[in-house]
Parts: sequence; C-alpha cells; structure tokens
Amino acid sequence: MTTLDGGPPPVPPAAPPQDILALLGDRSTLAARRGTPPAFRIEEAAAPAALGAYRRLRHAVFVTEQGLFERHDRDEHDDDPRTLSLVARDPSGAVVGGVRLGPAHGGPDIGWWAGGRLAVHPRARHRGGIGAALVRAARARAEQAGALRFDATVQAANEALFTRLGWHPVRPVTVAGRPHILMRHPVRRIQALATATKGPLGDLLSVLAAGTAPGTLGGPGYVGDDGAPVPGDGGLVAACDAILPSLAERDPDWAGWCAVLVNLNDLAAMGARPAGLLDAVAARDLPQARALLGGLARAAAAYGVPVLGGHTQLGVPAALSVTALGRTHHPVPGGGGRPGHRVRLTADLGGGWRPGHHGRQWDSTTRRTTTELTAMLGAVAAVRPAAAKDVSMAGVVGTLGMLAEAGGCRAVLDVAAVPRPRGTTAGDWLTCFPGYAMLTTDPEARSRALPAGPATSAECGELTSGHGVGLRWPDGEITEAVTAAVTGMGTA
Repeated sequence: MTTLDGGPPPVPPAAPPQDILALLGDRSTLAARRGTPPAFRIEEAAAPAALGAYRRLRHAVFVTEQGLFERHDRDEHDDDPRTLSLVARDPSGAVVGGVRLGPAHGGPDIGWWAGGRLAVHPRARHRGGIGAALVRAARARAEQAGALRFDATVQAANEALFTRLGWHPVRPVTVAGRPHILMRHPVRRIQALATATKGPLGDLLSVLAAGTAPGTLGGPGYVGDDGAPVPGDGGLVAACDAILPSLAERDPDWAGWCAVLVNLNDLAAMGARPAGLLDAVAARDLPQARALLGGLARAAAAYGVPVLGGHTQLGVPAALSVTALGRTHHPVPGGGGRPGHRVRLTADLGGGWRPGHHGRQWDSTTRRTTTELTAMLGAVAAVRPAAAKDVSMAGVVGTLGMLAEAGGCRAVLDVAAVPRPRGTTAGDWLTCFPGYAMLTTDPEARSRALPAGPATSAECGELTSGHGVGLRWPDGEITEAVTAAVTGMGTA
C-alpha cells in the first residue's frame, strides 16, 4: 500500500538527441571536444539531396560492390514516410555513410522498429569508426521515437561489430541468398523506470513489517496494494499518496489536482467508493499554498468528493500529501491474479500531454465532467474482477509487473492490443503517468469490459507462470521488458 512518492513520476526519458553525435562517444565526438575538426558528423537526412546521396551510396555498396541485389536495393521501407535515414558527412560535407530505420511493419507504429542498409564509403571504412557511430545513432534515434523493440538484419561478417555495440543475436536468416543474423538491441526504458520508482520498496518496507503488529501493510491478501482495508471497521479503505516536491514547486495547481486524482484512483482500484479526503500542504508562501490548495479544491469538486480537513504549513519547501477514505465490503486485491487470467487495460484516451510534461504525464481528467469521472471511479466496483491495480508512476508495464508479482505470476502484454491515444508513441504511453488507467485480470470465461464511461477497455495479455513482464509482438516474438520482481515485496 505504500509507495515512494505516489505522484506523477519523473519518467526516465528516451535519449533526446537534438544532435545525435553528442551521444556516441566516438572519435569524432572526442575530437570535437578537444577543439579539433571532427572526422565526420552524423545528421538526419531531411533534405532530398542528402537522401539522394545516401541512396546512391547504398546502390554502390549493395548492388555494384557486393552484388547482393541485381538492379537496386530499394524496398517497401523506402516508400514508408515514417522511415528515417541518418547520414555521416566528412569535413567537406560529402556523405560517406548512412543507415535507415523506422517501424518494422506497415501497420500502426506500435514501438517495433528495425534498422538496415548500413553503408560506408570504401574510402571512409577503417578510419573514424563511422559504421559503429551510425549504429549507435540509429539506436538512440529509435528510442527517441518511442521504440521498445529494435531489430537489425546483419550480414554475418558484421555480427562481431554489432555484438561489441551491445546487440544480441536472435537467429540466422537468409537475405538475397546470403547468410545474415537477426540481431536485437535491448531497450531498457521500462526496466529502468520500474527499478527507479519501485525497486527499493521491498527492502525499505521490511523495516515496517518487522517493527509493527501483524495485519499492517495492507493485511493478508492486500500486500502491495495502494489502498488498505482498515481492520475491524466495516468496509473502510484508506489510501495515502504524496506528490513529488519538484512538481509542487513547478506546477502547484496541477500538483493539487494530481494529489486528488492519484488517491481516488487507488480507492477505485480496490472497488471502494470515496468518502472524503484529508490533505497536508506545505509551501514557501501564501501564493504557492493557494495554488496547491486551489488545484486540490478544483479536483475534489470535479470528482464530487469532500475535503474533510488537513494541515497547512508555510515558510518551508513545497510539499503535498493527501489521504483518501472510501468504503467497500468487497475490496478487490491487486494480488488476485493467477496463471491463465486474461489481462485487460481500461484507460481514458481523451485529453493530451500536460504542458511541460510531454511524454510523461497524460492529462485527461481535467476535461471530464463529474458524471464521467464518477463512472470511471466506479468501474472496478461494478465488475469486481479477480485483481485490479491502477496505473501509476511505474507506467502500464511496470504496474502490470507489480500486479503479477503480487499474484506470484508472470505477465505477457500484447503490445498491438493495448489501447493507446492517437499521436503517442508506444514508449511514452507505456511508461507515462496516465490520468485514468486500470489493469484488471479475470479468468477468460469471466473477463469483460469495465463500464468506465468514456474510457476504452481491451484485453491485451495474460498471466502465466514465472516472473517479470514480456512484451509480445505481432510476429509472435516476446521481448523482456521487466526481468524480475518489480518491488521485492513478494506475493500478497
């Protein structure tokens, strides 16, 4: 039931290379840092002239020099407007290398990207590490675009280069009658987020478990839940979350709104109807305190939940925490999932990225009516699934890992089936803090959509034996997103 801070998370972003060369650490970068002219520079081939030069280089290498293709090396990816090309230019501006990358298949971009057509001019090969730099730049650019899987089909002679750069061989394949290796670079964005936000919990909370009476930390069956049934009190459920101080400082009105949102979602995940809120607010001055409380008051009014009281302190760094009280006689545990259960995500896809938090915090709730908000909060209670957990600071996949861990299971998520707002990348959506998103599980025969008003509900995976979370792709491949227990708190 306890989290490290409960507020919208500081999601570790994918690398944002305005200048991809700065990420590479190759000889060219080192030369630039010493003030000497770099041997080459990598950039995106946005202009037709740069793209044309790269394609001519590809033809010279793959058709004329290697004879890999008969007339040309173009394919359907060259006609896909989402395909990107990166080129390496020498000091004179001439294109001496290039690589292309983009979504691996023609359907919607679900975060599965592939790189290919890596070519270096013969006179530039063996000096400056252009090939390796292009590979690193392509990986960084793919992750910036939200890729959660990045593959490359590599000529067998280049397997050693890719292995040295951190790629893993998957299996041998044949391209144009010649041996190639399908290789994959591990994308650790989800694992890094889960580790950073939830990894310390098991060890940290063992202090409370050892020093308090039995029945604490959620009680039997509710270990790891974000809310907890209060023992002996006829259906009372309590939840408590604090907002990141940095968010309270930068965006106090939004922090106040989120303090209500996260706590009511915690109650909703347990099927509890909210009864009231208590707040503790700290601020450096009156204007900041008014902004924090103003956002909190607006949210409480929008959700139709009273603020019962609280505590205020001025002249200190900004901080905000809220306790929510609710009632249910049938609490839904986060650890009720079992192998064979179907996984469902119900999420509000309306709204957009919160200004200043693009790719990290999705704001749908500030645009909803009280009727819509109430419908979403009551959805779990209406269905009473076997397990439920609201998506919080660990993102969709990290939260699914917590749900699976509490049930002693492994989860497999079908990436293409996950409900996702238009215009968001898979990487951002699966690691962001959404306004309303609920993960639930049930046996297949009982699985049904949550009646969550404007939210979208879809089956998108299952629980199996094992641990961690795998991402399943349309070709049947499963990549590991979370390799072990998320919190270390064990089963509920």
